[in-house]
Amino acid sequence: MNDPRPDDDRAPLPPGVYLVATPIGNLEDVSSRQARVLRGCDVVACEDTRHTGLLLSRLGIKRPLVSYHEHNEAARAEELARRAAGGERVAVVTDAGTPGVSDPAYRVVRAAIGRGVAVVPVPGPSAAVAALSASGLPTDRFAFEGFLPPKGEKRRRRLEALLGEERTVVLYESPHRAARLAGEVAALARELTKLHEEFLRGTAAELAERLKGKAVRGECVFLIGPKRMEGTAGA
Repeated sequence: MNDPRPDDDRAPLPPGVYLVATPIGNLEDVSSRQARVLRGCDVVACEDTRHTGLLLSRLGIKRPLVSYHEHNEAARAEELARRAAGGERVAVVTDAGTPGVSDPAYRVVRAAIGRGVAVVPVPGPSAAVAALSASGLPTDRFAFEGFLPPKGEKRRRRLEALLGEERTVVLYESPHRAARLAGEVAALARELTKLHEEFLRGTAAELAERLKGKAVRGECVFLIGPKRMEGTAGA
């Protein structure tokens, strides 16, 4: 089931679950379709009601909000799928980027499919794709790893496996572990689409040297060049 034509703002949305991507920094990345779907839904399920409430306010949109995050997603997914099966239009958003990509949404999608409910992607910003596109690394084949294990043997083994990849690898990392990861792997893209957007390109050693003694702030995306590039990396 598709939602109404993009040029018809007056047509009501059909019932279903709408996965609406939201800006990763720059508010101008909100598309007219994303705004239309958010305006036309019955409820917006979000990670942080305050964060999403502020976004909707800036867009001039008023919709009921319900929290949906990793700690309540199992129960909430069934509730949202049930509401959509009952005829409601449910929008699912995350704090930034595309729902379901290293963020909650998978369970609500599965629950909706299980009830025969339409699941409609409303695509838009993704930090992983944005970083990859401007990295200078091969984009024809890539692997999205999400977040590594935070520490210990699991982290070391996973990194070793990734360094042997024949594809470009895209990783997320929290700011307080970013400097450490830079010394272990490769390059960094931070604060994408924001005022202080930055790309650091080079080998792992070069990147570690550039970040030595510096506090890394903001959301970070790391990229590892494929093994065939003989250890080069970029981002």
